[in-house]
Amino acid sequence: MTSPTLELAQELIRRISVTPEDAGCQQYIADRLALLGFTNEHMPREDVRNLWARRGDKGPVLVFAGHTDVVPTGPAERWKNPPFAAEVVDGTLYGRGAADMKGSIAAFIVAVENFLQKHPDPKGSIALLLTSDEEGPAVEGTVRVIEALQARGEAIDYCIVGEPTCEKVVGDTIKNGRRGSLSGTLTVHGIQGHIAYPHLAENPIHRIAPALAELATTVWDQGNTYFPPTTWQVSNIHSGTGATNVIPGTIEALFNFRFSTASTEEGLKARVHEILDHHGLRYTLEWVLSGEPYLTDSGALVDVMRETVGAACGVTPALSTSGGTSDGRFIAKHCPEVVEFGPLNATIHKIDECVGVEDLEKIREVFEKTLERLIA
Repeated sequence: MTSPTLELAQELIRRISVTPEDAGCQQYIADRLALLGFTNEHMPREDVRNLWARRGDKGPVLVFAGHTDVVPTGPAERWKNPPFAAEVVDGTLYGRGAADMKGSIAAFIVAVENFLQKHPDPKGSIALLLTSDEEGPAVEGTVRVIEALQARGEAIDYCIVGEPTCEKVVGDTIKNGRRGSLSGTLTVHGIQGHIAYPHLAENPIHRIAPALAELATTVWDQGNTYFPPTTWQVSNIHSGTGATNVIPGTIEALFNFRFSTASTEEGLKARVHEILDHHGLRYTLEWVLSGEPYLTDSGALVDVMRETVGAACGVTPALSTSGGTSDGRFIAKHCPEVVEFGPLNATIHKIDECVGVEDLEKIREVFEKTLERLIA
């Protein structure tokens, strides 16, 4: 069992590109794209590798976006097959990055090769945007490439991000948006003292508790057609000296919003401060916005993708905005239509990550048919 898509996926998986390493993946891809007439622009930033490859100077411009970096393997001895051996067993390709997302990248490239063989002079342009910073901090990768494109006025009309989106069978889910992510580091200040003399101290743990209870039960919004209601969750709490007889002077709580387009960053911040102030806390609060919510409603890309996925995979895909963040949040600031589509997500970041060989071919077919519909 072999195919150009499988062979390329194996080649990429065998390159040990644990974030932010690229291990030569992008150069290998650039060399292959150059044979098709692509102009390759490498945009390294510190220890991150980025590639912008484009063929054509006409619109519309369709971009395939992805990342060549992968997460660490965990204990390699616990894998059924070595994590970077890219072995196929019973029709399944195993390896770190098989599903997230070297399989999709291989499908991108083979789809482009097949398309250009049939349509050597398409009406539009094709581009690839690849980074080695998606699984890491995501500050020197896709966001920097998008900034460079914006600075020189280079437009993107459609973008397909090859993230693993499917849940039970390949083709069952297309992501047409993502929730935003807003994190806070809250420090509530008290007065440290001896636990036997509480009147001489102020326990910040006791002070924060009612405020946390109110924050945890607040309804932030009702969501909307595409998004579930906004959620607020505490991820970490730290306080105390380790001694049982000391009232601590501070408590630190880390929390996160996953928010829909029914809320805004400014609105969520204002409501949190209102609740904290209502409880009379002395506090400091640092905010980090790692991604704004975005949505691609029904239009050319979503409609065509639903049709091509249905034809290639034999299922009607659902539109979803579930899951964490992706680099689509950066691209959506510059591109009006962004969707994500790729393999099953059941094994991503796990030991024995894998993708079905037949699934790779279905995904390649989706990308190829989408090119034919939008820019042939």
